[in-house]
Amino acid sequence: MLTRKQMELLDFIKGRMDRDGVPPSFDEMKEALDLRSKSGIHRLITALEERGFIRRLAHRARAIEIIKLPDAMEKPGFNPKVIQGDRPVVPKGAMDITQVHAMELPVMGRIAAGVPIEAISEVSHHVAVPGSMLSGRGNHYALEVKGDSMIEAGINDGDIVVIREQVTAENGDIVVALVEDQEATLKRFRRRGGMIALEAANPAYETRVYPDHLVKVQGRLVGLLRSY
Repeated sequence: MLTRKQMELLDFIKGRMDRDGVPPSFDEMKEALDLRSKSGIHRLITALEERGFIRRLAHRARAIEIIKLPDAMEKPGFNPKVIQGDRPVVPKGAMDITQVHAMELPVMGRIAAGVPIEAISEVSHHVAVPGSMLSGRGNHYALEVKGDSMIEAGINDGDIVVIREQVTAENGDIVVALVEDQEATLKRFRRRGGMIALEAANPAYETRVYPDHLVKVQGRLVGLLRSY
């Protein structure tokens, strides 16, 4: 049997992976569970791992795989909170891409998970993506990650990220941001008044802050593909 905090953490990890395709960072877990330090998260993660609910993956910072869920989360009586409106209603007769077994997306080159690089605009090749990874009926594309600034969000150099095209973002979303119409980067989005902070998930990189008119959201992370 899991404690209430263990259940809350497992539910938070599952919700974030369902939404973003990557597990949350330890800082995000600490904030979500209102804990004072990361050591409490470490203890909860260890307890979940020892009970066989999750597995930490070797050689991948903060990478977590959910192996199973408690009966309470799988039974019909369990009703997790769902934010309405994230997935648009599909008109009758229209094809919902989430029902497609797999589809090919264009890989638009490389995106920096470090300091910004030149904006991406050319298709280098295509990649097959599970339909369940695609959210709603919006346009999607893929990018190859270059750099390690998002490693604590489970995004490594060489990964392929799946992006849904959109021009808005909520605080905490991982987005493709176009800076000054010239450079593109993959970062966590934070709005601070009239400024936009692009946060790395690696303490070796500083948060970069720009006036909001210099940053354009090009899409939000919805999935991740990795080859071994």
